[in-house]
Amino acid sequence: MDVSPGHPVLIDKFLQNAIEIDVDAIGDGESFMVGGIMEHIEEAGIHSGDSACVLPPHTIPEYLVKEIKNQTIALAGALKIKGLMNVQFAIQGSDVYVLEVNPRASRTVPFVSKATGVPLAKIAAKIMAGKKLKDLLTREPMEGLRHISVKESVLPFTRFSGVDILLGPEMLSTGEVMGISDSVGSAFFKAQEGALQKLPLKGRVFISVHDADKRNIAFVAKKLYDMGFSIVATGGTAKILCNNNIKVEVVKKMHEGKPNVYDMISSGEIDLIINTSTARQDHSEDAAAIRSKAVMKGIPCITTLSGAQTSVNGIESVINKEISVKSLQEYYSERSAG
Repeated sequence: MDVSPGHPVLIDKFLQNAIEIDVDAIGDGESFMVGGIMEHIEEAGIHSGDSACVLPPHTIPEYLVKEIKNQTIALAGALKIKGLMNVQFAIQGSDVYVLEVNPRASRTVPFVSKATGVPLAKIAAKIMAGKKLKDLLTREPMEGLRHISVKESVLPFTRFSGVDILLGPEMLSTGEVMGISDSVGSAFFKAQEGALQKLPLKGRVFISVHDADKRNIAFVAKKLYDMGFSIVATGGTAKILCNNNIKVEVVKKMHEGKPNVYDMISSGEIDLIINTSTARQDHSEDAAAIRSKAVMKGIPCITTLSGAQTSVNGIESVINKEISVKSLQEYYSERSAG
C-alpha cells in the first residue's frame, strides 16, 4: 500500500511441479453435488483451455480426491450456488490449493456431460427455474464410471507459418475433442487423432529436453526404444540416455553446424519430437525453429514431459491392440450395470 496508495499491488506465486484439477459442481442453493473431476495432463501453469485432461483422475490418491470434493461442496455452500460452478485446484505434494472459483458454467461442462452421460446444463437450467437437485440427480455423475475420457485441445498452429507452439498461461486453442476408452493411454491416443495429431507407431524420435527433465526423460525414451523406435538426441540429452543403456544417434544443434536436427526434420527423417524448454529457453532460436518446422511438416511435437509420458502410453496401447470402438450408449450401459 505504501508503494501504490489506493491501488493494491498483486503478488503472484508460481507452484512448481503442481498438478492442476478442474471441478464442475451443481447445486440448488441448499444441496450440492460434484459433477466431474478432471486431472490435467500438463502441469499447472499452462492455461486450462489448452491442457489435455482426464476424467476421472488417474494419478491422484483417493484421499486427495475426497478432499477436493469436500472443498468444492464447502465453496458451493458458501456461495449458495444455484446452477453450475467451476473450481480450479492445484495439488503440490499433499497440499491442495484453490486457484479460482467461478460461479457459472465453464467450457468443461459439455465434456463432463458427454463423459458421464449426465446433461449438467439441462439440469442446471431446471434448478434455476425452481427445481430441486434431489429430484433431478440421485447420485454423483462420476459414480460407477468404468471408462476413461480424455479432453484434448485443438490448436491453430498449422494456420500460422513460423509461430512457436510452446504452451503457457495464455489460451491459444480454438476447439476441443475427446477420446473415450477403457484405459488412459488408448483414450489419449483417440483424442490425439481427433485433434489431427496422429502419434506414430514406429520410426525415429528426436528428444531434446531441459535439465530438469533429463532424469525422467530416460524412462520415456527407454519405453520408446523397447517398442522399436530409433532415438535421436542432442549432446546433453544423448549422454543421459546412453548412461541408461539406450542406443542413441547424436545430432547437432542448429548453431553447431550441418547436418543438424533442423535438416533432419525438414527432410522428413523424424516421426516424433519431444522438446521441452524452461522459461529462459522458451524463445531460443533453435527450439522455436524446430517446433515451428515440426508443425508445418505435420510431425507431432510434444513440449511437456507429462505430455510425453501420456503419449508414449497411448502409442503402447495401440501397439498392444488395446484400441476398440464403442458407442456412447455402450459405455453408459456398462456404468449402469455396475
